[in-house]
Amino acid sequence: MHVFVTGATGFVGSAVVKDLLDAGHEVTGLARSDQGEEALTAAGARTRRGSLEDPAGLAAGAREADGVVHCAFIHDFANFLASCEADRRAIEAMVEALEGSGKPFVNTSGVAGLSSGHPVTEDEEPDLSSPNARGVSARYVSAQMTLAAAKRGVAASVMRLPPSVHGKGDHGFVPRLVDIAREKGVSAYVGDGANLWPSVHRFDAARAYRLAMEKSPSGVNLHPVADAGVPMKDIAQAIADGLGLGKAKSLTPEEAPAHFGWFAGFAMIDVLADSKATRERLGWSPTHCSLLEDLKGPAYFA
Repeated sequence: MHVFVTGATGFVGSAVVKDLLDAGHEVTGLARSDQGEEALTAAGARTRRGSLEDPAGLAAGAREADGVVHCAFIHDFANFLASCEADRRAIEAMVEALEGSGKPFVNTSGVAGLSSGHPVTEDEEPDLSSPNARGVSARYVSAQMTLAAAKRGVAASVMRLPPSVHGKGDHGFVPRLVDIAREKGVSAYVGDGANLWPSVHRFDAARAYRLAMEKSPSGVNLHPVADAGVPMKDIAQAIADGLGLGKAKSLTPEEAPAHFGWFAGFAMIDVLADSKATRERLGWSPTHCSLLEDLKGPAYFA
């Protein structure tokens, strides 16, 4: 199988490329730079030079492949709506190229904006009027477009990643918490710290993408979730232990913005994510270490 992967040099995308190649598939990865092309070539993949702002090039890459994994996103939070619009145009171009082919298209989204207070299943969609979803509703437009592509003859699915996709080289949410704790001299959580962060190791997530390519489920969300929900207090204490900062500190919601800055809302994520349907659909189960186990090693504190 020949798979076109966007975001192929990123933290998750590079793991997807490796898993696909190790399983005997051919991969063409989207590269924005000479460095990206060199990394993909060294990994054993072909390359296509381009970006999310080149819909015609993305469509060509999709048309030439047997399936598409879309991991790329422009992480410019200062211009978030523009990033979401670029993503929407990119998806539309690739879906049009695949229309009527029955080929798999796996998009990437997240569970972080979904409702809290109960295990969120793959069948649930976000309530875009809820506080959890404010500020990320534009991101879910792309996910809804993807599921709608199932009616256009595309085996389209959405991989809803947990807030923490962890492992060596992580530059996402947990490293941000580590940086804040190092800067402030204290690792903190909000309230009782019982709010939950689902998580998965990047290599387990990568295998889920590969299985979605091979099994081609259509019109469904997928949850590659290993830890259904890790209490924020436990994450904060693991960071405190790793940095030698003693006991993690509880902050009130009013104190959180001064400590976490723009990241305060993320620090209060509260989602319990169910992955039963994904495990059954894909025959997937995690085999790598948990988030808290990962935080006991040196990768996050070097």
